[in-house]
Amino acid sequence: MKNLAIFASGSGSNAENIIRYFAQKPEICIKRVYCNVPDAYVLERAKKYNVPTLVFNRPELHNPEKILHQLQEEKTDFIVLAGFLWLMPPCITSAYTQRIINIHPALLPAYGGKGMFGHHVHEAVIAAGEKESGITIHYVNDHYDEGAPIFQAKCPVLPGDTPDTLAARVHELEYQYFPEVIEKTVHKF
Repeated sequence: MKNLAIFASGSGSNAENIIRYFAQKPEICIKRVYCNVPDAYVLERAKKYNVPTLVFNRPELHNPEKILHQLQEEKTDFIVLAGFLWLMPPCITSAYTQRIINIHPALLPAYGGKGMFGHHVHEAVIAAGEKESGITIHYVNDHYDEGAPIFQAKCPVLPGDTPDTLAARVHELEYQYFPEVIEKTVHKF
């Protein structure tokens, strides 16, 4: 069995989708949802599925005796970032090299980096006149959105799109592909 931890900062729709998906896969267990926002809705979503949660602050994330220690205590094999907005610290990225993955709502390397998340990405894609957007699932390293890509899926940017309409199509790709790509990536280890 492989143990997964999910890190999230917001509403947690991707986290819930992942939890639901792996509830049917006994060989992969979601051990805990980690969250850096005390009132984030992802905590309610995790509770609904009886997945333990842990809320932490920035100093705790960077202290190897806190979050890294907790991950290791729970024998976490793999970390999934599902809307987690902080850069992972070196103490965690080095302990989990090629075992942390993230999803980005654009076709990296374009529209990535610090501050490029959610509607900021979709606004930039539309403002640039792009004809397509999509998702990139990638490994996490010590820099925002610079880890090696694992998978990309595309969708059109339509005339008259708003950040909300484009986000809806991108979310469909996230929900469709992220759990499957996580599963395939975890099984490589």
